[in-house]
Amino acid sequence: MLHSRQVSLIKRIFAHIDAGTTDLSASVGLNPVQAYFSSAHQSLENEHLFRRRGLLVGLTCRLQAPGDYVVDDLSGTSLLLVRTPSGRINAFLNVCRHRGAPLVQECGRGAKSFVCPYHAWSYDVEGLPRQLSPRGAFPGLSPSDRRLARVPVTEANGLIWVHPYADVVQPVDLQGLESEIDAYALGSLFHYETRRLCRQMNWKIVVETFLENTHFPFLHGDTIASLFIPGLGVFEAFGEHCMIVYPRKTIHALRGQPEATWNLLDHSVVIYVLFPNSLLIWQRDHLEVWRVFPDPSGNPAMCRAEASIYSPSLADNPKARGHWDRNMELLLRTVDGEDFPLAEGIQRGLSSGAQSHLTFGRHEPALIHYHAQLNKVLTMREDEPIPKSSRAFPATEIKSRESVRNFDSC
Repeated sequence: MLHSRQVSLIKRIFAHIDAGTTDLSASVGLNPVQAYFSSAHQSLENEHLFRRRGLLVGLTCRLQAPGDYVVDDLSGTSLLLVRTPSGRINAFLNVCRHRGAPLVQECGRGAKSFVCPYHAWSYDVEGLPRQLSPRGAFPGLSPSDRRLARVPVTEANGLIWVHPYADVVQPVDLQGLESEIDAYALGSLFHYETRRLCRQMNWKIVVETFLENTHFPFLHGDTIASLFIPGLGVFEAFGEHCMIVYPRKTIHALRGQPEATWNLLDHSVVIYVLFPNSLLIWQRDHLEVWRVFPDPSGNPAMCRAEASIYSPSLADNPKARGHWDRNMELLLRTVDGEDFPLAEGIQRGLSSGAQSHLTFGRHEPALIHYHAQLNKVLTMREDEPIPKSSRAFPATEIKSRESVRNFDSC
């Protein structure tokens, strides 16, 4: 994030601290509970949110050098991405063109070819079989007839996106976040670890977990609550995407210091929601990346998520690995150990009939914005409308500079 942006946001945070306020939306938001367990609603989301858009795979540093490759199947479709000697990224369906076996099982480095574990068909990094073996067994076919199925891929702003289902690739549009994300120099980071989490809740609840912080004092009292100013968040919308900043208590140390020395990133958590299903979370000295998808089986009450840590330097010694292991442990203890068990209970409660809608307060502008954008996309096509009972209330303008007193209990 550019320093001028950091200074501007810190001034907004100080103003909120002095007034005892936080950013607000224009009005309360309501979201129908049916959106979390309806199979029909899930089908519309699959079509409009996941099949017609670029899907984030990760940072470009996952594929730093020629021959580096990644296998990604979180969406339910197994993909193979590889950096070519020319520096370009190729993406393929991870399916051998002989008998359909998964071609590659894990990620790796330095590959010049990929060998199928079933019958040893071998492919180069351009997806071309070296030969159809055994030799002479496939008369009338040439290697070019059995290339790996190519998937469109986009690399920009330090991020890798794939378009596995699109007939026509739509450019990935960060809608004003480009320069801000570029300032983080994501391509210079190093992938440390990724953990996969399969949980019994709708995929949207994973995203919602990060979109407000008023639950910190109650749910995270033993982990992270003591680090943050309770109930204070700064929000900005970037088209469909958005940003939320949760300041740490250490931000008070910047008062009285020259603005030229101010560093927001050292004293806050900055969350970018890349619509509809990915989050970039800057945590002082490293980046977390979260991706979440509906369960491939079609059950709207199940999801698959991945949490990745990217470090500023290569963890090539025990001390460094210990540091990042502790960060991953805190991440999992907080989110998977505290947020997600409660979220699975929420999922069960949503189908109980206790209520028709969830209620988002004005102090939760990111939640209101996020669901307004979902509703906008899903109701965009008149020939495929969402049933009226599944629609959220109309989107309202987010007034991110308006304020309200924090709850006394916070």
